[in-house]
Amino acid sequence: MKQTILNKKFKYTFNNSTFYLIGINVLVFLVTSYIWPRGTYYLSMIPSFVLHGYVYQVFTYMFVHANFSHILFNMLSLFIFGQALEKRIGTREFLLYYLSVGTLSGIFSFISYLIAGQDAVLLGASGAVYGILLLFAVFFPFAKIYVFGLLPIRAPFLIVIFFFIELFSQFSGVNSGVAHLTHLAGLAFGYLYCLIRMKINPIDVWKRTL
Repeated sequence: MKQTILNKKFKYTFNNSTFYLIGINVLVFLVTSYIWPRGTYYLSMIPSFVLHGYVYQVFTYMFVHANFSHILFNMLSLFIFGQALEKRIGTREFLLYYLSVGTLSGIFSFISYLIAGQDAVLLGASGAVYGILLLFAVFFPFAKIYVFGLLPIRAPFLIVIFFFIELFSQFSGVNSGVAHLTHLAGLAFGYLYCLIRMKINPIDVWKRTL
């Protein structure tokens, strides 16, 4: 198949960028929590701020977290799934995927907030992390994830469960303070990335591994 600029492969390298991403998130959390609290508003994605020139927020929001449990869950997921995925596809592809999915989820959320007339504060790496979970399930479809440390569920089935939980929560108003739409965007843009850049259909992969 002829390669284009959209799916040209990178030379494989592995530089453990997962730890650098975690380090940046932790550093930003410490700075915005204890040194510069107002930084949360300048780095999170706030539609009114973006409209007034802070367009970088659709990117920086994914490095800001609300509290310890928020960053703990996201960074633990990034450590477990991101490291294995980075080793599999290489650092450059991994970073392009993570940052692209996170940024596109931020842009989508910004547009959604504008349409809904909401000036919400969006922060956290969850959109990008949900994308990581999806790609992990594509490359490791037989991997079992122990939910609550007890219940083993294969990665593809867990993605399906997450999708319906987020979909239900978004339209039912459950946990309204959680950015369910951004989580869904992370899954959707991760899926599109697989189709367009990697030429992989996740659903076809999962069907073959049933």
